[in-house]
Amino acid sequence: MREFELIYREYFALVFSYARRLTGSDQAAEELTADTFFKALKALKRYDGQENLQAWLCTIAKNTWRSHHRKYGRITSLENLPEPHDDADSPAKTLENRDATWRLHELLHEMPEPYKEVFSLRVFGELPFARIGQLFGKTEVWARVTYHRAKQKIYAQMEDYHD
Repeated sequence: MREFELIYREYFALVFSYARRLTGSDQAAEELTADTFFKALKALKRYDGQENLQAWLCTIAKNTWRSHHRKYGRITSLENLPEPHDDADSPAKTLENRDATWRLHELLHEMPEPYKEVFSLRVFGELPFARIGQLFGKTEVWARVTYHRAKQKIYAQMEDYHD
C-alpha cells in the first residue's frame, strides 16, 4: 500500500492535468482522476512494469473516460456554458465548437497507434516531446514527427468533415 501511496503522490498532478484536458472541467477531472487511481490500485498486482507507469495511468484515464462517454454520452448542463461576450462566444458558435471537439475525439478514437497516443499525450497530457519519446523508447525527433503526422491526419479528416 505504501508503494501505491508514492505512485499517487508522484503522478496525481499529471493524471489530473490529463483528465482536465479530456473532460474540460475541474469537477469531472477530479472524478476521472479518482476513478483512474482506484482502477490502478485494483490492477497494480497485474502491472508488469514493462509499460511506463505514467503512460499506464494515462491509458487507464483515457479508457475510463471513453467508457463513460460510450455509456452516458456527452452531458453538459446549461450552467456550464460560457457567458457570451461577443459573436465568437455565441450559443451557435459554442455548439459548433462542441461538434468539432466531439469530431476530434471520434477521429482520435479511430486513429491508429502510435499516432493516437502520441497526440493525446502531447495535447491532453501536455508532455514534452522528449518525455513522449522516452515513454515509447524512441527519440524526441520520433515523437515530434509522429505528432506532426497525427496532426496532419486530423486536419485532413476535419476538413473532409466540414466540406
